[in-house]
Amino acid sequence: MTKSTAAATAPVLGARALNRATLSRQLLLSRSPMSAGAAVEHLVGLQAQNVKPPYYALAARLEGFGPEELSGLMASREVVRIVTIRSTIHTHTADDCLSLRPLVQPARDREITLFRKGLAGVDLDRLAAFARELVEAEPCTVSGLREALLAEWPDADPQALGVAARCRLPLVQVPPRGLWGRSGQVVLTTAEHWLGRPAEPAPAPDATVLRYLAAFGPASVKDMQTWAGLTRLREVFERLRPRLVTFRDDSGLELFDLPDAPRPAPDTPAPPRFLPEFDNLLLSHADRTRVVPEEYRGRAARGNQAHRVLLVDGFLAGVWKLEGGALVVEPFREPTRAERQEITAEGERMLGVLHPGSSYDIRFGTVVSR
Repeated sequence: MTKSTAAATAPVLGARALNRATLSRQLLLSRSPMSAGAAVEHLVGLQAQNVKPPYYALAARLEGFGPEELSGLMASREVVRIVTIRSTIHTHTADDCLSLRPLVQPARDREITLFRKGLAGVDLDRLAAFARELVEAEPCTVSGLREALLAEWPDADPQALGVAARCRLPLVQVPPRGLWGRSGQVVLTTAEHWLGRPAEPAPAPDATVLRYLAAFGPASVKDMQTWAGLTRLREVFERLRPRLVTFRDDSGLELFDLPDAPRPAPDTPAPPRFLPEFDNLLLSHADRTRVVPEEYRGRAARGNQAHRVLLVDGFLAGVWKLEGGALVVEPFREPTRAERQEITAEGERMLGVLHPGSSYDIRFGTVVSR
């Protein structure tokens, strides 16, 4: 049987089957007893443009989680905040920080080319060496780094200089930035200096593809490329094909998966979950219909501002916010009485984990229409 014939006859997984499989991998069908560190590793990092989302992400996924657990890992340098996949800040384990960043370095190099006009006459190797010496001598703020670079290259664009330093160097954000209940501006040093060991050589992407499928599969090549911000991964999937199983989605697109990965029945119950803005569940596939119904496409964000989202029956069903002493749920459709009870119970649990002793009310706003 040829490869094309095998793809055409592969079993079909509809949106609900893909939803349940992905929720299972994402620890969102039932909460996991994993430690925070193990979960960060399993999920291949947590998107973290803002400080609080990783805490809300783990609170939704883990049994027995408390925010001090993740804060402790960050303070002890077992996890870090660094720009990696999709050129966004992620919370990663120390090991993943030192291996994933080299893997996605080609994408960071391409990003610099977008700012080439502002970098005319700048020797990027010298810039990287200069910036490294600066931030390793003493962690430096973003503005301080830009000012120092501009003093060396006064004709360059300050923003472009900062982007070039961030792209050429694996810069981690030093605590207290990122700690729960603490405040602090972004202060940077290199991952190697902060962790006390060198970065690893850029690994072959094969192992990362397998980890992606374990956390986000079943998935297409384009899904993986969307998650990683990388291109030309088809040959990696083809190399791994003998170790994988294949399916098709409703449109006939080929999906790859690990043979023994969980694929629960489409009617498996999926309890409500409160997720933070920028949760990777909604951002790690080219085709997001496994989580976002077509009628709600684009409703999880307004412009560049993402909303905190509510899942009901496994799918995007509304947004939420903490406002004026209340947890305000803004559904996209009128929830049933049973759904209201389940959403309220999940909201109470989330507040108990992350805001113990708080007196937040739980309110349902009017149905939010487009």
